[in-house]
Amino acid sequence: MARFSFLVYSNPVAGREQEYNDWYSNQHLKDLLAIPGVTAARRFKLSATQIRDAMPDYRYLAIYDVEADNVQGFVNEIMSRAASGKIARSEAMSVDLLPMFWEAI
Repeated sequence: MARFSFLVYSNPVAGREQEYNDWYSNQHLKDLLAIPGVTAARRFKLSATQIRDAMPDYRYLAIYDVEADNVQGFVNEIMSRAASGKIARSEAMSVDLLPMFWEAI
């Protein structure tokens, strides 16, 4: 069984940060934790204190720990659940997001 982390960098739509955080913390994390193989989920907000002055484009990060036979199978499950409505997307989340998979070494 492969172990990997699914990282999602995202932002709220301007003026909808509270709605975005409520949806993400109280609904979206639960939706992804319901997927077989997702063992943990946690969220982070970018700190105002950084080593460099340049700030990244994304202010929020979610990390999901996953154990699955392969990454593509997990992607297929997410897409299937999103298409069926089991994973609902909030309009308070910007469509400009960056999902990335990281394999454990």
